[in-house]
Amino acid sequence: MFIFVVFYFLPFSNYRVASATMEAFHLFQEYVREHVLFCLVPAFFIAGAISTFVTQKAVIKYFTDKSKKWISYLVASVSGVILAVCSCTVLPLFTGIYKKGAGIGPAVTFLYSGPAINLLAIVLTARILGWKIGVARAIGAVVLSIFIGLIMEILFKKEETERMNRVMVNLDAEAEKRSMLQNLIFFLNLIAILIFATWSKPTSIGGAFSVVYAIKWYLVGALTVLVVLITFKWFEKDERVSWISSTWDFAKQIVPLLFIGVWIAGFLLGRPGKDLGIIPARFVSMLVGSNSLLSNLFASVVGAFMYFATLTEVPIVQTLLGSGMNQGPALALLLAGPALSLPSMLVVGSVLGTKKTFAYVTLVIIFSTISGIVFGFLQ
Repeated sequence: MFIFVVFYFLPFSNYRVASATMEAFHLFQEYVREHVLFCLVPAFFIAGAISTFVTQKAVIKYFTDKSKKWISYLVASVSGVILAVCSCTVLPLFTGIYKKGAGIGPAVTFLYSGPAINLLAIVLTARILGWKIGVARAIGAVVLSIFIGLIMEILFKKEETERMNRVMVNLDAEAEKRSMLQNLIFFLNLIAILIFATWSKPTSIGGAFSVVYAIKWYLVGALTVLVVLITFKWFEKDERVSWISSTWDFAKQIVPLLFIGVWIAGFLLGRPGKDLGIIPARFVSMLVGSNSLLSNLFASVVGAFMYFATLTEVPIVQTLLGSGMNQGPALALLLAGPALSLPSMLVVGSVLGTKKTFAYVTLVIIFSTISGIVFGFLQ
């Protein structure tokens, strides 16, 4: 309703609509060029591998009510530290573990924390925006992911129990074909390909980050060759075929929804740093200058619907802070933005359903808003 009220007072013009339309296509082009090949493709292969090679017993051991709760939530909440992924790239990984039998609580915890707490984003935040907001983002992402996961588990306990009963039906017939060490080596190689392929050019971090960036494609090439050798050495032909088939299934399910969502996000808000979307940037700046409930809520809602490529949220928040944005809404935006986007909502809705997705989005916005208010008050 709030968005419709804002739209009612916007000074629409043919130029504004035309520029917003072009922004949508520009953002779509950038997304395809920068994220599909090097972010989503490796993520799809990992998701397909999870679906094909990881047994339900392994997932249930760590990510369901059959495992120790503190272990499952701890693992889910910190897994994203090494994954430099955005809210869209983490979706295939989330879909893979959820469909394999992970409980909704740990799965949602991973879905939120994956893009919110990657190591590069936290380091860059602390370096550019200050150590206080960097630490607050790191702690907030972990704590919020666990709280949101636990609440989702409580809200949908009955439905999840029924789903897990269906998962458990054929569990006993499933056997491990490889040792845990072999599986670990295989998945670590896939994850390393994703990390290095998405490694961004350092701005002010330097040091080892610059060295890795300079040789990242050599590392990706070597790891890819190693993965190919491993699959032919340790996996049977029918397993390899099933892996490719599962990867393609994930791509068909997720990519169309992502593309639609990216286009809509571009039309509404434009590319980050541009003022060419249908909603003028001045409306955002006007509403986040204080640490009020409205300012933090607005920052959380805008962050939730806007698409942020990996690490781009830091310079955007830096610009907003320079324009008068309060520290509280800045943290709210950092907590809601990387974890959610309109494209990701569409995909999560296709996996969890409308009711669970609405609950997840609402919880992210509420907790991000509260975190922003508390942080702003402590400044």
